[in-house]
Amino acid sequence: MLFLGVLMARVELDKIGKRYPNGFEAVEAFSLDIADREFIVLVGPSGCGKSTTLRMVAGLETITTGEMRIDGVRVNELPPKKRDVAMVFQSYALYPHMTVRENMAFGLELQKLPKEEIRKRVEEVAERLEIKELLDRKPKAMSGGQRQRVAMGRAIVRHPKVFLFDEPLSNLDAKLRLQMRVEVSRLHHSLGATSIYVTHDQVEAMTLADRIVLMKRGKVQQIGRPLDLYDRPCNLFVATFIGSPSMNVVEATIEDGWICGDGFRVPLDARWQASVGQRIQLGVRPQHLSLTNEISGSLQAQVEVVEPMGSESNLYCRAGKNLYTVRQEGVSELRPGDHVNLSFDTAHLHLFDAESEKRIGEQA
Repeated sequence: MLFLGVLMARVELDKIGKRYPNGFEAVEAFSLDIADREFIVLVGPSGCGKSTTLRMVAGLETITTGEMRIDGVRVNELPPKKRDVAMVFQSYALYPHMTVRENMAFGLELQKLPKEEIRKRVEEVAERLEIKELLDRKPKAMSGGQRQRVAMGRAIVRHPKVFLFDEPLSNLDAKLRLQMRVEVSRLHHSLGATSIYVTHDQVEAMTLADRIVLMKRGKVQQIGRPLDLYDRPCNLFVATFIGSPSMNVVEATIEDGWICGDGFRVPLDARWQASVGQRIQLGVRPQHLSLTNEISGSLQAQVEVVEPMGSESNLYCRAGKNLYTVRQEGVSELRPGDHVNLSFDTAHLHLFDAESEKRIGEQA
């Protein structure tokens, strides 16, 4: 069931790119087919091209190569107001001299909708977002979370085909960011609208997305469901970007039936298509390293830092030249300087070629 008459839309990005006059290529051959009602999250470090991609979808940046279609119609040359998209910005972009009601109604007044229709839409959305009591306030009299709700409401009342979010939560404190993340997810399920969301926060990406698009230096690294990127990263960049704390990555070499590195020797599972003598980067997530009483076959390390997180603890342990992060359930009794033995969960290892940094294939 659709909420407030929001339209459905399929968005097709066919090798779109952005090259500036100075020759800098901000986005290269970006291709993505976004289904109706799908929530896509573009994520990556600063300067990776995610916001530029979103602005090309919105019509705020010209597309220099490729083609963009909404419901099968090419929109490359269409101005923003004719693309039927609504954008929520990081800065809220509210008019300070207008009340919440006036801010939310402004776009509808430009469309010359009947006053009664405008009033009905604004009040319906305000009630849904729990800001009805704020309709006569001005932005300066509201908190950051309230202003972000108003910015979302202004987009929702337009009944657009596509919602675009450009790091909308980055100005909020940690508690508000969590609350608003839940709100964004709840709204998406209520609206059922096609949405594209940009963030640099991989936790937001993992919790909100139907599919994640991870970018680096203008290029797409991997597209997939959140757990696909987490469990089967296609390269070393994806492996270390997705997941908190980050994946442990250490240098190793393939020997006859073994993965050998500084202070460890781990059995090589037959599923890996690795060759003897191959130099690799071995990846293991913090929860797949465990403390053991067994000395034989374990990695001997020394605790350097203990981070108590309440329900769990993060241990940072030094073994030779490598620093490992280990996640331990509950409150740890270990202290810096303590010696421990670490065991690898061999069923959850990740192997990457040392030169190409691509994931080493597994047997079918």
